[in-house]
Amino acid sequence: MKKSTDEIKKIFQAASIEALPEFINTYSEDTRAGVRKLAETAAKRLEALEKEKQRIETIRVYEEQYKEYDYICGVDEVGRGPLAGPVVAGAVILPKDCRILYINDSKQLSEKKREELYEIITERAVAWAVGYASPERIDEINILQATYEAMREAVGALTPGPTLLLNDAVTIPRITIPQVPIIKGDAKSISIGAASIVAKVTRDRLMTAYAQVYPEYDFGGNKGYGSVGHMEALKKYGPTPIHRKSFIRNIV
Repeated sequence: MKKSTDEIKKIFQAASIEALPEFINTYSEDTRAGVRKLAETAAKRLEALEKEKQRIETIRVYEEQYKEYDYICGVDEVGRGPLAGPVVAGAVILPKDCRILYINDSKQLSEKKREELYEIITERAVAWAVGYASPERIDEINILQATYEAMREAVGALTPGPTLLLNDAVTIPRITIPQVPIIKGDAKSISIGAASIVAKVTRDRLMTAYAQVYPEYDFGGNKGYGSVGHMEALKKYGPTPIHRKSFIRNIV
């Protein structure tokens, strides 16, 4: 008995990527326009997947260039600009043949996709770690030095230890491991992109938890950045213990 369009739609919605070629072959010349449209959508999904696979190969260029190093570690930070909360650094060593699809600069990804990738990255990584610099530390030594400190903490927590660092734009002082700074590295290196995602998800979760403690500031929404609502709350209620005093001198 011939399947209805609704039945075929359900088959398509439940189909794995591996099943799409057969789906397209079966239904691309169906006489019903709705069914042919489903086959076209399946073909576009396959095309998008192939493009993503090609993109992943382009962001493995540094990992391939330095493949003689046993443990290549991507390093990135999140949270240099906010008025509140810590700066968080991520350090990730991926397996040599790693090709986790959709890894990218964390800012280019939706929150849902970052959360999904965080789970995959932390499960598959050879090693991963995060480092923090508190608001007090940022005020004490400035944001750049605090960022370096968080990066050193993250790198130092890795087991096995990295033999090469691929960093997003910076060379970290007081580290003897060879380093390669890469401008916009979170979009050019799969390792740095992974570190970016780990750092971003870690910090966002922390700021969401702070929102329960300080609900007036909407830290869950603004993550400590200077949104209009955040600025208004600062002026009305004053700073919290997690605000960076050196960042808000001209506000309160």
